[in-house]
Amino acid sequence: MAKWTAKHEAPEPLEGPVVATVTGGTIVWFALFLVQLPFYGWFADRDLLWWVWCCAAGGVLGLIGLWYVRGREAALTRHADALAARGTQPGPEGPAGPDAGAGPAQG
Repeated sequence: MAKWTAKHEAPEPLEGPVVATVTGGTIVWFALFLVQLPFYGWFADRDLLWWVWCCAAGGVLGLIGLWYVRGREAALTRHADALAARGTQPGPEGPAGPDAGAGPAQG
């Protein structure tokens, strides 16, 4: 079997309001959980309790995701501030390019 190689370069990742998106999704999961609670008996009679607990799990995982993306945003902000203090701009291979730290060739 031949090794697969990409025919084109991967696009840059999309950045957007990640914290707001995860917060909104978490609220939706918890809202669905709360809406289903009054019908717990109905779900139990039809062996569909997993619907209720799936929404609860989605809300809990959303809280974990919220913790993660808030930390990510803080780290990105710290990194951008550190680069601004040094007066450099981040590039695709890092702040100084692919050969950062490699001195001139000795020969």
